[in-house]
Amino acid sequence: MSSTEGNFMSLHFAARSENESFARVTVAAFVSQLDPTMDEITDLKTVVSEAVTNSIIHGYDGNPEGVVIISASIEDDTVTLIIEDKGRGIEDLELAKQPLYTSKPELERSGMGFTIMENFMDEFDVFSEVGGGTSIRMKKRIVSKKALYN
Repeated sequence: MSSTEGNFMSLHFAARSENESFARVTVAAFVSQLDPTMDEITDLKTVVSEAVTNSIIHGYDGNPEGVVIISASIEDDTVTLIIEDKGRGIEDLELAKQPLYTSKPELERSGMGFTIMENFMDEFDVFSEVGGGTSIRMKKRIVSKKALYN
């Protein structure tokens, strides 16, 4: 059994844009115990940024009274991230997953958030209920730097 097996953390924070970098750094620090490559850290920070930004902008419409929740766990060499909000939910999930689709074109959003998350992670699922919020579940296997150089 590795020392990281069964490790987990949870983070709750106000849905404020200034907390997005805090969320990225916190997840990166938690995952650092697996000795990830810089590319893996960058991928994880990017997906956290995308998911948190979606919660703030779309889930809560920028209302800082909302709460974003991040849960992260490590089993063997795999990180599981769940990022959720209790905001407005997504009316048409399949449409929202389409590359370049955005429900907020006035904010100059790229509409690539879900596509980026799906491409950077090994597993990616979105669950949403109108009026009940959205939960994004992602997994990524970490190949430690030690394994690369042995």
